[in-house]
Amino acid sequence: MWIIHFTIFLQSIMSDYYHLARDQYLELGIDTDQVLDTMNRVVISLHCWQGDDIRGFEPRQNSVGGGLQITGNYPGRARNIEELQQDLEYVMQLLPGRQKVSLHAIYGDYKGASIDRDQIRPEHFQNWIDWAKQLKTGLDFNATCFAHPNASSGRTLAHKDQKIREFWINHVKACRGVAAEMGHQLGEVCVHNLWIPDASKDTPADRMSDRQLLIDSLDRIYEIHYSEDRMLDSVESKLFGIGGESMTVGSHEFYLGYALKNNLMVCLDNGHFHPTEQVADKISALIPFVKGLLLHLTRGVRWDSDHVATFNDEICAITQEVVQANAWEKIFLGLDYFDASINRIGAYVVGARAVQKAFLRAMLQPVSLLKQYETENRLFERLALLEELKTMPFGGVWDEYCRRSGVPGGRDYIHEIETYEQQVLRKRNN
Repeated sequence: MWIIHFTIFLQSIMSDYYHLARDQYLELGIDTDQVLDTMNRVVISLHCWQGDDIRGFEPRQNSVGGGLQITGNYPGRARNIEELQQDLEYVMQLLPGRQKVSLHAIYGDYKGASIDRDQIRPEHFQNWIDWAKQLKTGLDFNATCFAHPNASSGRTLAHKDQKIREFWINHVKACRGVAAEMGHQLGEVCVHNLWIPDASKDTPADRMSDRQLLIDSLDRIYEIHYSEDRMLDSVESKLFGIGGESMTVGSHEFYLGYALKNNLMVCLDNGHFHPTEQVADKISALIPFVKGLLLHLTRGVRWDSDHVATFNDEICAITQEVVQANAWEKIFLGLDYFDASINRIGAYVVGARAVQKAFLRAMLQPVSLLKQYETENRLFERLALLEELKTMPFGGVWDEYCRRSGVPGGRDYIHEIETYEQQVLRKRNN
């Protein structure tokens, strides 16, 4: 009986905490109840590769490669589709709001058959589509242009060997067909994202030829048009990778130009730029011109090391820019990191919650007042208000968001994940 009374007591405290926060924000003209409704716009695509360290379920197991590197061997890695789906379901039970799931092409249900990547078809992902239907969620998709014998040189769509290049062209074409079918069956647009590792370790003598090859490959890939209600295409750049430090064929400038010319979306991964570049600043610069932006949210440490996203200045700046630019109709969100050194469920939940918290805090800013100060050249007032907002009690609003979503608030999710680890993850023999 005392547990029931204690629970009621805690709920009362949380309710009071929210009401205190609500009143303080109301003084700034912010309706926190309305903000919580607006949080429904924040739909984050959970990247399946965090759950199994980008191994996938092809019969052939390859090292990751392509400038990618996984560190750590924490117990509990998902070993098959069923375990990965189980883990993702559990993750979504610990997150407020709504999520999608982003798949790489190597995660198909191949049933042990040797299906090479240029031969994948929608039926190899029907398992995932049916699963998503049951969860009433959507799927996104990614071509997998690494961890394959035909990618051993570090080149794919810009490979000088026409036969190998043809293989990867057909692979990406097939992936777009899978993505379109996912969008069709689920009734929700599927974003197909393309990233390739093609780069040069040392300074090349002829960059133009590499980029002409990539242009030719992309032209052939995107010559087939799909309904935008079913599938949208995005292209993703990278500054450099391991073994490709001197030149990346698909640079930001290259893909931006190609996307503008061919009406594609651009993917901005905040780990794929120089550490001093502000990805947040790129959002309002690109939104007026591009079809849309796919934001891959991560945490680079010294370089694109794909650490778990946290509630840091960079993530807050990105979410603030999205909110202030009111760019929702052109923005798609996804996580992109892989950490095998910690509990993988925890990595999902910490990263997703960090992004959600950043969006919530951005929505709790009095944007109209800040813009007014800026227009009137009252820059001291703008700076002072931004500083005061940093200590506003948005944590009380966050806990209320979790409560209304029926998920653990505060630190409660930590114990939930620890229990799942003991009951499920530790029993897997990796």
